[in-house]
Amino acid sequence: MQRDRDRERAQARTGGKGKTKDDGLTPEQRRERDAKALQEKQAKKSAQAGSGGESAGGLSFQNQHLAALAELVFV
Repeated sequence: MQRDRDRERAQARTGGKGKTKDDGLTPEQRRERDAKALQEKQAKKSAQAGSGGESAGGLSFQNQHLAALAELVFV
């Protein structure tokens, strides 16, 4: 009883939004979009950082892992 009232009040506060992820994309399209955004973010970050403080490969440790993740997504 109390739980139902609390749910109704919470739903009224959030405007009736549910937990749906209806962005109109398939999981594959969502993965591609996210991987592209990740690569763009990585490129922007490496451009801002320049060559200072980065490893010999040209990418920081974190960016190397992000690049590996992006490659896995596109395989």
